[in-house]
Amino acid sequence: MRALALDIGEVRVGVAVCDPAGRVASPVCVLPAQEVLQHASTFRRVLEDWEPDVLVCGRPKTMAGEDGPQAERIMSQARQIADACGLPLEFADERLSSQEAKRILREQGLSEKSMRGKVDMVAASLFLQSWLDARNEQ
Repeated sequence: MRALALDIGEVRVGVAVCDPAGRVASPVCVLPAQEVLQHASTFRRVLEDWEPDVLVCGRPKTMAGEDGPQAERIMSQARQIADACGLPLEFADERLSSQEAKRILREQGLSEKSMRGKVDMVAASLFLQSWLDARNEQ
């Protein structure tokens, strides 16, 4: 089963996918949020290229494990995207995924400016990997 992960932000959406066996998550791209929300041709092309079976969206939680201030907006947008794609929707805890993505990119020698477009897709791959690991442990 191939999963497509979306790290939905106000400006950008990070996209990641897993291999067909559902074991390894990889970053794919970052798209403007409006293109994903409007199901534009760039986002449809990603769907056609990867043919996902499920959509996994990051759910912003507080450190206490409760839904964060943006959770309702993100969850609503995720449902809208999943409905437009005709895919089942699951949520993954995205706590600290952006911070971890920045740390990884910093270790690779990227500056703040050069990592700007990459953080979201790396964050999506991190929470997708956690989601896959949890499913594979069952």
